[in-house]
Amino acid sequence: MAEKDMFPLNPTLMRGLNDKLYEKRKIAALEIERMVKEFIANNDVAMIKRLTSVLTTEFSVSHNPHSRKGGLIGLAATAIALGKESVAYLQELIPPVLSCFYDQDSRVRYYACEALYNISKVARGAVLPFFNQIFDGLSKLASDTDPNVKSGADLLDRLIKDIVTESTSFDLVSFIPLLRDRMYTTNPFAKQFIVSWILVLDSVPDLDMIVHLPEILDGIFTIFQDKSAEIRKMCEAALGEFLREIKKSPENVNFADMVNIVVVHSTSSDEIIQFTAVLWLREFLSLSGRTMIPYCANILSAVLPCVSYEHCKFNTKEVATNVNQRVRDLITTDDDNETSSPERSMKNSERMDCDMESVEYNLDLGSVLTILTSQLSNENVLTRLAVLKWVLLLLDKTPSKLFKHMEKIFPVLLDRVSDSSDDVVMADLEVLSVISASEAGLPMSSEITSPDKTANGKSSAKNINEYFYKFLLNLVAKFRIDGKLLEEKGCFIIRHLCLLLSSEDIYRTLAEILLQENDLKFASLMVKTLNIILLTSSELFELRHKLKELKTRESCELFSALYKSWCHNAVATFSLCLLTQTYQHGCDLLMMFGDLEVHVDFLVQIDKLVQLIESPIFTYLRLQLLDTQNNFYLLKSLYGLLMLLPQSDAFTTLRHRLDCVPNGHLLQSPQTKGKDFEKREYVKKIDFTALLQHFKTVQDRHVTRRHRKEPITNGLEPT
Repeated sequence: MAEKDMFPLNPTLMRGLNDKLYEKRKIAALEIERMVKEFIANNDVAMIKRLTSVLTTEFSVSHNPHSRKGGLIGLAATAIALGKESVAYLQELIPPVLSCFYDQDSRVRYYACEALYNISKVARGAVLPFFNQIFDGLSKLASDTDPNVKSGADLLDRLIKDIVTESTSFDLVSFIPLLRDRMYTTNPFAKQFIVSWILVLDSVPDLDMIVHLPEILDGIFTIFQDKSAEIRKMCEAALGEFLREIKKSPENVNFADMVNIVVVHSTSSDEIIQFTAVLWLREFLSLSGRTMIPYCANILSAVLPCVSYEHCKFNTKEVATNVNQRVRDLITTDDDNETSSPERSMKNSERMDCDMESVEYNLDLGSVLTILTSQLSNENVLTRLAVLKWVLLLLDKTPSKLFKHMEKIFPVLLDRVSDSSDDVVMADLEVLSVISASEAGLPMSSEITSPDKTANGKSSAKNINEYFYKFLLNLVAKFRIDGKLLEEKGCFIIRHLCLLLSSEDIYRTLAEILLQENDLKFASLMVKTLNIILLTSSELFELRHKLKELKTRESCELFSALYKSWCHNAVATFSLCLLTQTYQHGCDLLMMFGDLEVHVDFLVQIDKLVQLIESPIFTYLRLQLLDTQNNFYLLKSLYGLLMLLPQSDAFTTLRHRLDCVPNGHLLQSPQTKGKDFEKREYVKKIDFTALLQHFKTVQDRHVTRRHRKEPITNGLEPT
């Protein structure tokens, strides 16, 4: 170019700046520094701007890499000569240097770092308007493949950090979006660079990073996933410092905008990240209270699986259990009311300014139940137990709301009855019992129509909750489908239910259901199970006593209801007669046993009945044998039972018992023909003839099924 176009540079300076040797470029830079000082002395602003323009357009953007290096060293020399006066020329000095950050030549990139270092060193805080561009360039140079470039960038980075730290006018608001975008880099050096800046900015007293934490929190947790121990240590330090600041001044924290971010990372497969996130959740709940109510479902989705952790380097299980309890503590009876959710329509600034105690937070019960139903199938027992405790809590605090969603969770609760863990089964039965007994689950009528109706068209069970009947109906269906469940856990389930609910209602309803059962073999097995429980379980003492006495109309109705279903099993029917002291009818039943098919299971049941007669439950029966004159039918029934037995241990046991009866071997008939030995008022009104006919009809169906091998169909289907 013409010499005049390069003015104020002379040919010697131009050759020096374009030279490939650093020493010659350095000499030219010193000459430029001398020239600039002269311009300053003469107050020649135009000449200074002319010089920076030439260095920019003719050197720093030249196609020749040596020229670009010369331009950079010339701009740096200009800034050094200007000193504090460089502030007025930064718009001419900094942009051309920044453009060289991205140069293909590594030496140019290095000299760009050196040039900007020198410019920043004299301009100090005046370079901050260019901070975002400087940061963007440094974030890329931090991962440069050339170690010299990385070293130069690191030196410049430390200087910029010092400048920001000492500044009182750093524009954090405009920087945060850039920081947030750069946080998702995959380069480990860039990650380390970014976290180092977060730590620096957080250390500046005049900068409130907590206000902007919702924008960068996810990025910090994402960088935390890096495999570099150094980066992970830095992230842990940053998160720890932020958490301390949150605990120190919770009133300035926007918990709502961060909780879902923390929830996401609470499910991380990385143990320390998961532990850290769960720890944050605990502090959020401790510091923000009911502000977290709208986020209960999300929090539970994260912590419920964690309460089962057994083998973990960190105490994630304990912290998660604490989080779970804190969420439970948030739920009150007020959450059973349908209220609006004002916090959703309020802007963040409005939320910060309002009186938080006056804001009502609405529990999204539907979302909570979705999480609970999904976690109820979790492979870990402690998680399933935690879920069931949650359902109990909701039944206590929010019954009205919960029953509106009952069809969502009720089938899942029914499935847990067959859980492999006894603890889960017991907890599940407790939940189902509360549902079954809840007034919120009652239909419009106080009585529910069921398959077996009395003469007035209503169920014989009183005040039965809709879900009580559904529960028992589905329980019977489960026993029918899964014979192993009935065999292994049938007694356990029914006995525990009788502790939780009215045993009379349970037995009456089960009797009604079994009366309609089409699978006769299953019906017989089910009756046999129910009968053994009735005769032996301490939980059913009151029910046994009521049946034994039959002093009221209701107890006689209960006997009749049970009898009709008990007819599916002949031995169970006879044992019911012994329990209720209806000995004459029992004697009539025994006379019909001769027409029944006597098979091995039949004899085994009689064998067990003999053992029961020797148990404390039938003490009253054995004592009645002392009064042979007034217990003719009892004595005859026992002799009849003896005649049914083959000569076995049970036969010997019963014979020895009867040998102890005074004059029992005479078996005297009633002294007065037709004399009614039954003294109980309501028992006299029972139509035993009809019951006997019903027994015959049911047993005939069983005989038909066994001999014709008719296909067995399912009974009542669960709803």
